[in-house]
Amino acid sequence: MRFIGTLMRLMLPYKALGWMFVLCLLVEVAYAAAAPLSLKYMVDEAFTPRNFHAFLVILLLLLGGGLLNIGASFGGDYALGNLGGRMIRKLRIDLFTHLQRQSLPFYQHYQIGDLVTRFSTDMNAVERVVRVALPFFLKEALGVVLGLILLFSIEWKLTLAMLAGSTLMFVGPRLMQRRTETANVRYKEAQERFTNTIDEMVKGHKTIRSLHLQERFQERARKQAHELFSFGLNVHLAGSLMERLPLMALLLLNGIMIGFGGYLIFHDQMTVGGFMAFFTLFLSVGQSGSSLSFLIPNLIDSSISFRRIRDVLDQPPSVPEAPHPLALPPSLPGVRMDEVTFGYSEETEQLKQVNLRIAPGSYAAFIGTSGSGKSTALQLLSRFYDPRQGTVAIGEHDLRTVSEASLRNTVTLVTQDTFLFHTTIRDNLLQGSGVSEEDMIEAAKQANIHEVIAGWPDGYDTMVHHGGGSLSGGERQRIAIARALLRRPKLLLLDEVTSALDPATEADINGLLERLRSKTTIVAVTHRLASVQHADCIYVFRDGRIADSGTHRELLDRSELYRSLWEKQFGFHLSQDGLHATVELERLAKFPFFEGVALPLLQDIASLFATETCKEGEPVVSEGEQGNKFYMIVRGKFEVLKRMENGAERRVAVLQDGDHFGEIALLHNIPRTATVKALGPSVLLSLRQEAFHRLMDEHPNLKLALERILLTRIG
Repeated sequence: MRFIGTLMRLMLPYKALGWMFVLCLLVEVAYAAAAPLSLKYMVDEAFTPRNFHAFLVILLLLLGGGLLNIGASFGGDYALGNLGGRMIRKLRIDLFTHLQRQSLPFYQHYQIGDLVTRFSTDMNAVERVVRVALPFFLKEALGVVLGLILLFSIEWKLTLAMLAGSTLMFVGPRLMQRRTETANVRYKEAQERFTNTIDEMVKGHKTIRSLHLQERFQERARKQAHELFSFGLNVHLAGSLMERLPLMALLLLNGIMIGFGGYLIFHDQMTVGGFMAFFTLFLSVGQSGSSLSFLIPNLIDSSISFRRIRDVLDQPPSVPEAPHPLALPPSLPGVRMDEVTFGYSEETEQLKQVNLRIAPGSYAAFIGTSGSGKSTALQLLSRFYDPRQGTVAIGEHDLRTVSEASLRNTVTLVTQDTFLFHTTIRDNLLQGSGVSEEDMIEAAKQANIHEVIAGWPDGYDTMVHHGGGSLSGGERQRIAIARALLRRPKLLLLDEVTSALDPATEADINGLLERLRSKTTIVAVTHRLASVQHADCIYVFRDGRIADSGTHRELLDRSELYRSLWEKQFGFHLSQDGLHATVELERLAKFPFFEGVALPLLQDIASLFATETCKEGEPVVSEGEQGNKFYMIVRGKFEVLKRMENGAERRVAVLQDGDHFGEIALLHNIPRTATVKALGPSVLLSLRQEAFHRLMDEHPNLKLALERILLTRIG
């Protein structure tokens, strides 16, 4: 098998231990084979002629060999323990290191459960082979070879008869091998699915409870547990059958040996001592042969596990490091993209011939509608992906030529999907950055999180659980910003970092970025234009291209796209605590269904709006429920989900600041056509149908106008 050859190669760095184990193994096998052979000489040379001297010599040889065998067994166990442990340690480290070198596409292909089972179930199966099955296989195989040689020396005719019959011991297992391999593969795949369900259940327990999906997950777990039972039973039955068949063959061989051996004795072609030695030695050889057949299911299981580990190790990183990587200079870096085209798959293009220049020490912003390519561009600047065409460079260095260590020491990325490690706040902030306690506190103050941390009972020694799930979204985001500041990056990349922050904290972070400019090159992706209106240059993305670029004032003057994005978000006011919102009449008048409504009437409509807040993952409306509210998004991001025929939900749109939904519910109490769910902490203005109907009863012309507008939109 291929994996046995690979395991042999893993032994090469530990040759001394390997030879020590082999030498001890040879001593054990030789003694195990010689002990039955001594019966021939004991009976024929000592007992039958009553030769006490011969008896004493044979007895002393047996005792001496036994003591040597005991010493060899201890030495072999020591060598095997060290050898097996070192091999598995190297394999674990190689797999772990290989995973760290992988890029994002790899982690999109493999789920967490897929990788965890490689380290647990599969690695344990390989370890059993290294520590138990493979040494036992070698010992039993050597025992069979040496035993056969001795059997031929005692009586070759009887040995040939036994060899002919022993083929039955291996034919059965061979016929069962394919079925056993298939059962093992299905069982391990079922383990992966169950592990993935557990991972999803633990990480998404809040969402599962809030959406009351416990029964759905229980049903999925029940089905997967039944799969594990069914496939596990198949593995057990197939393995048991492979073990039973050799035993049945061995019983048949015993009958053949006794019958044929008796025939040879009666015809003076074999002595009684020779037959006793042959019988005892054959039992030892037969047991070894039977043990070899018992090992086959274990070896099959381990070969499949090793193949699964090998599949991961054979995956080359999609973003490899250059053979002779370069280091970035210590100076403040500029950024450029030259004719960059990129797609997450061969069939798509998220970026198309993008060109941009960001000067050292400047503050640049990438803005655009959802799916326009702005976040993808930031991923390329972080070198989580390489472009399909074109060049992404920091300074004069193409990122494909730069060493990973140099790039990460220069560039720090902060995303909206903040991950914190399962350790203290202090360790999360420092993470081996080599800075002092004073620097840590200063960074926390700059990120406006120090007072919050200091107010906790354990302060900076507070433990973080579930990747940061024990903290609020805003707290996680501010800790991530502080952690980035402690690394003193020369290029700071920010992806929607203020999306989970209240207005006061967002203002503080924007002020911090103002102070950092000229000391650090900053590139920020955001959908909230008010936070980047003072950027040195704003790049407007549309359909994977840069539609325009310039300062806020320049873009307002010449870019219709930018102006429409600005006007959509402009006109909302949010209190510092983020709990109360209002809308200006001019902004309300820009909604198509309020267009042309007189200002006094708009004032009455605006007074009917109520502020609503929602948490990440919380549904605002659900598909199929009766609609009775209209919503305007003041702050936040929402996904629109449609239920498919198979019951799964598919995202069909993303709504952001200034967008609206549910206007048909103002006039008609019809079921919602989609589910709208918050992607982060959000603030909405809502208008209830009942309140709006009272207003329309006072102003009948308003209802007629809205009916006409909605009919036009629906038609």
